Amino acid sequence: MRVLITGGSGFVGQRLCQQLIAQGHEVQVVSRTPHEVRGKLPKGCDIRDSAQAFVDTPPDALVNLAGESIAAKRWSTEQKERLIRSRVTSTQQLIALCEQLEANGQPLPSVMVSGSAMGYYGDQGSKVVDESTPPHDEFAHRLCAQWEAAAKPVEAMGVRLAIVRIGLVLAAGGGTLQKMLPPFKLGLGGRFGDGTQFMPWVHRDDLVAAIMFLINEPTLSGAFNGSAPHPVTNAEFTKTLAKQLHRPAIFPVPAIVLKAGFGEMSQLLLTGADMRPARLSEAGFDFQYPTLDKALAAIV
Repeated sequence: MRVLITGGSGFVGQRLCQQLIAQGHEVQVVSRTPHEVRGKLPKGCDIRDSAQAFVDTPPDALVNLAGESIAAKRWSTEQKERLIRSRVTSTQQLIALCEQLEANGQPLPSVMVSGSAMGYYGDQGSKVVDESTPPHDEFAHRLCAQWEAAAKPVEAMGVRLAIVRIGLVLAAGGGTLQKMLPPFKLGLGGRFGDGTQFMPWVHRDDLVAAIMFLINEPTLSGAFNGSAPHPVTNAEFTKTLAKQLHRPAIFPVPAIVLKAGFGEMSQLLLTGADMRPARLSEAGFDFQYPTLDKALAAIV
């Protein structure tokens, strides 16, 4: 199978490329700077600067993971626009590739797995959240809703669309743990605010396996929560991480400090959703790391 990936040089994308190459698939990667990302990706990846550049070698599947980090900068009006544009534009490039293939009479991909995030649901308090839960209207939801909407036109062309609403991705060397581990290793970690907010999380290997599962299962379409079946509160997360590191977690960060430091973006740290992967579980997907203690034991 030939798989075209946007965001292939990212934390999840790199691992996905590795797994696909290991299984004998052809991997195509879209990057604005092919020469800079080549060293991050396995040998054999075909890296080009736009999705349209692959019109001569039509992919069998699309995986859309590109997007600027939502937590990289404070959410100014300009930054919000950049966050939306980075996701929508890359998605529209894949739509344009499909339109060009269709116009040329070339075969279209059979499936598109397109990224979204747990932010789609917004702040849900303590209630259990599955794919049918109505969202809470806030910026994170509107960002994800526009990202998902940008992928919808492929369905009219007969391409199966699966959307993955991704939780906090855990693995060594990046993702959620990259900034958390240093203070926790020094015994300076602690909960955010009162710690009651939920943190849907997923081990990177499980997320990559779920993406490949969605590529390969021809009956699966629509939205899927890409998170482990046992989410935890922030207090439980910090306690479990500290236990794995054999360190205390006695330095909570007050909500007022986070709000002062991050502004509206502090919502990412102080609110959450008890998000469950109901549709993946119903489809028979098995998580290698269903619980946080098992995932962290493998990572740290």
